[in-house]
Amino acid sequence: MSFCDTIWQDVAPLRRAILAQPFLAELADGSLAPESFRHYMLQDSLYLAEYARALAIASARAPTATARLEFSDGAKVAVQVEQALHQAFFEKFGVTPEMAHKAEPSPVCLGYTSYLTGLAATRSYEELIAGILPCFWVYWEVGCDIKPRAASPNPYAAWIDTYADPSFGEATARVRALVDEAAANSTPVIRAAMETAFRNATRYEWMFWDSAYRREAWPI
Repeated sequence: MSFCDTIWQDVAPLRRAILAQPFLAELADGSLAPESFRHYMLQDSLYLAEYARALAIASARAPTATARLEFSDGAKVAVQVEQALHQAFFEKFGVTPEMAHKAEPSPVCLGYTSYLTGLAATRSYEELIAGILPCFWVYWEVGCDIKPRAASPNPYAAWIDTYADPSFGEATARVRALVDEAAANSTPVIRAAMETAFRNATRYEWMFWDSAYRREAWPI
């Protein structure tokens, strides 16, 4: 099996825990409290700004033109999603420009983005892109899982449609191929580090939705 297929199976318990998240269950049936979704959107906006930087660094460090183009396009899309989808939801759910300006990263958001920044700054290109992949792949799985069972009408339909869109699945597949290529050309030590990066980022995905559901703030 490829690197990605192997690690995807390895994190199956984490993936099941993600799909069982109350945040996602209630988002699917449309009953999620607007306050929790508002918290999520603000934090996701902050996250995507840093995620775009990680993608841009991956592009700069990529060894092939194909990888450079893919990660630079990913950085551009992350910014576009933050600006378009989030702004539409900000307006719909009553997030004012002042609220967005004053928002600060939650402990989980800061932890996740700092982890990716650390990979970009101090670890190998291979580890970095392995840490980047879960944000693509987990969201694609979540979108495909929720779409068929989502209530209609649903106040969160635009969010669901974004991550269940076949074009997002195609982008995920392209990044997976780049991660598999990097793993195939690396050493056992680097592949082990890639597994750790992928697993940790997947843990952060679970934590991100959990923190949004609880509307986590700094305890002190």
